[in-house]
This record gives sequence, C-alpha cells and structure tokens, in this order.
Amino acid sequence: MPSHSNNPTRRAVLAAGAALPFAASAASAAAPYPRIRRLDPALDALIAPDVKIEEIGSGFSWTEGPVWVKRGGFLLFSNLSPTANTIYRWSHKDGVSAYIAPAGMAGPPPPAIREPGSNGLAIDHAGKLIICNSGGRSLDRYDLTTGQRTTLVDRYEGKRLNSPNDLAIHKSGAIYFTDPPYGLEGLQKSPVKELNFSGIYRLSPDGNLALLDKEFLYPNGIAFSPDQKTLFVCDTDQNLAIVRAYKLGPDGMPVGATTFFDFRPYFAPGVIGVPDGMKIDVHGNVFAAGPGGHFVISPSGKLLGVIEIPGRYATNSAFGEDGSTLFIAATDTVWRMRLKTKGANLI
Repeated sequence: MPSHSNNPTRRAVLAAGAALPFAASAASAAAPYPRIRRLDPALDALIAPDVKIEEIGSGFSWTEGPVWVKRGGFLLFSNLSPTANTIYRWSHKDGVSAYIAPAGMAGPPPPAIREPGSNGLAIDHAGKLIICNSGGRSLDRYDLTTGQRTTLVDRYEGKRLNSPNDLAIHKSGAIYFTDPPYGLEGLQKSPVKELNFSGIYRLSPDGNLALLDKEFLYPNGIAFSPDQKTLFVCDTDQNLAIVRAYKLGPDGMPVGATTFFDFRPYFAPGVIGVPDGMKIDVHGNVFAAGPGGHFVISPSGKLLGVIEIPGRYATNSAFGEDGSTLFIAATDTVWRMRLKTKGANLI
C-alpha cells in the first residue's frame, strides 16, 4: 500500500478502476509494458537480457498479494478495491477467474472500512491459504479443498488489529505479518483504530501473538532470508521508506536490526509507488516493489536493477511454477516473467 502522502492518488485509481473487473482499463491501454533498467552486470545472472514479460490478466481495480499454489498448479491474487473484494485464480489452462468472494469481510463495508478485501496471501505447510483480511481486520486460514474459513487472530492484548497487510511463513510454522491501518478510513486517525501503533507480529503455531516492532508507521512487505535467520520488513512511510533486516534468535524474536536498503533517494516527481511487497530468491537477492517498479537488490543491499512498470503502481510479487517464474502485481494488471534464479522458502 502507498504511504499516507500518496493516498488521495491511490483512492482515485481505485475509484476509476472499480467498475472494470475484466475490461481493459484506460491505464491498461495507455501504459507500456514493463522494461528492465540494468544498473549492474550482476543482474544478467538473475534476469536474461532477452527476457519476455507477459501480461496474464488486466482490468482489475487494485491487484495485491500473489501466491503460487504448488499443489494445484495455479496462482492466486487479491483484488482489493471496495467493489471487488475477490481473490482471483490464474492457470495456464484456464486463464483468470474469480475464486473466493468475499475475500475479506462479508457484506457491504461500513464507512469506517476503506479496503474490505484481502491483501497478502500465503500457503502454509499444510497447504492451507493464509489470508491477510484487511477489511475483517484479521489473519485467516482458508481450506482450499472444503472452503472452510477460520480466524487465526484478530486482536492484540484485547484490541482489534488495524488491517493485516502482508505475511511470511517460517519453517517453524510461525506466521509473521504486518499490520498498518491501510484498511481503515482515516488511516492513523481512524475513529475505529484501537491500537496506537502499527505492529509487526509473530503468530506462533500455538496461537500466541507476539509484537516484534512498532516503530514503523506503515509496515508492509515482509520476507525471510533463504536460511530464515533474518526477517526483512519495509515501511511505506516516505519519511522512513526503508527495508529493515531483523536478526532472529532461536525463539524467533528479533535480537538486532539494521537498515538493509533505503528507498528515499529514488522518489521523484512523476514516479509512482513506494516500498511495498517483497520476495527473496535462493541467493538472498531481494525483489521489492518500490518507486517506479520492482527493485532487484543484492544480498549486500546494492541495487542491481529495476523492473520498471510505467504508469502503474507495483504492489507485490510471488515466485511460482518451478520456482523460476516471477509474478508481479501492479495496479490493474498481473505480469509473468521467467528468471535465471529461483525463489527461496517456497512451500
């Protein structure tokens, strides 16, 4: 999600695309395909110079949270806008179709809810879909076979969560997630906001919810290093638009933190986007949504290149298929591209 300073622009985009679930929107027709801006020769080992980028779906209102379902061989992604509230499915065989609706909260959203749908998605070790339910203000588990839905957590110390945004699942089974107030009208000033901070959390397999950090105003994208000993989290607040790396102790809680990457030098007039969702490959390279597209950052924090997405807001990505396909969600469209690397920690 964008930072609070970009929210009026984002509302306008959502409103314009809300009635276009499958039709080609004006943005789709006008904006060019993504292109690769190569800043370091090391990028060639990750993305081939002649890479093809394929559009697999467009005309949505606000795409988010893609995840590959290995056991079914298909992609799921959220369409987050107030009128959509749907998780869509894509496969080579069947193309795009609506899959889960409502994806977030049930029923018409009240005025206090800005984004009633789902946001980040992940598959757990049992093959269940874990949903960041932005409108329902909860983290949910959805059985893809039976359709049964269970609320995993919706409160911290008795107070309602803000609006869970993105998540990553540890090999221990613990679920780490971010909880900015993007799902609430008024954001930080929302009258229904019960917590006075935006947290980064760890939900243990036994159901205990622990707070890792509350410094970020808008914690968003979240991912693990290949060895799962480091947790990366970004903040979409333009005043602190960084990726922070948390070293994790044996109990899964942070024992130290450093700034891994700073997006602030890349903001410029006319450049769309802020730090958002991220994924990490088997070598530790970070693929992170940021100003102007999807950044590719080395394990040492060096920017190797940008998958530029002109005219659209890059939100999130997922590795899928055999692990070497990157799916990118950006405003009204989902893209697919083959890489020379593979995603880490795929379930």
